[in-house]
Amino acid sequence: MRDLLLIILANGLVNNVVLSRFLGLCSFMGVSNKVSSAIGMAMATTFVLTMATGVGWIIEHAVLVPLGLEYLRLLSFIMVIASLVQLTELFIAKQSPELHRTLGIFLPLITTNCAVLGVSLLTIQENLNFIQALVYGLSSALGFSLVIILFAGLRQRLEKSVLPDLFHGTPISFITAGILAMAFAGFGGLAG
Repeated sequence: MRDLLLIILANGLVNNVVLSRFLGLCSFMGVSNKVSSAIGMAMATTFVLTMATGVGWIIEHAVLVPLGLEYLRLLSFIMVIASLVQLTELFIAKQSPELHRTLGIFLPLITTNCAVLGVSLLTIQENLNFIQALVYGLSSALGFSLVIILFAGLRQRLEKSVLPDLFHGTPISFITAGILAMAFAGFGGLAG
């Protein structure tokens, strides 16, 4: 149980997939203009990332390793991720057409979100068991969700702020992301 708690804290806060590993920056910057769209992307990414990690672990240990086909790892993981994204997109389009329109191109781009593939590969690299891999994937997804929602809230507040012309838009977004990354780096002192 202690190991699972350490995995949750490490991946959610200390080694955050966005702010520490710099994975998933495209959707992080692209969908974080509004809190509502950030929440939708966070939920979709959480589902895809967690499921891809679990299914990827099963494929790795039940098919690829026993048959000596480890060289097909990337291809098989990408196929799993693409399938899960398609299912997620169909579900969101049916259940919430407004959210589907809001997320736009970023929803199918979860397929190419390097955070999803990166976390799946990290669970294999770190030689985790199935439960640990699922917790690793879920905690990484929750860390992604926390950061994208926080960042969206900050960006919404910054839109109402008086800033020098030079800082409007993308520059202040990058500065804010850097400050958020430094804040999360402070959690590293808790793990020591």
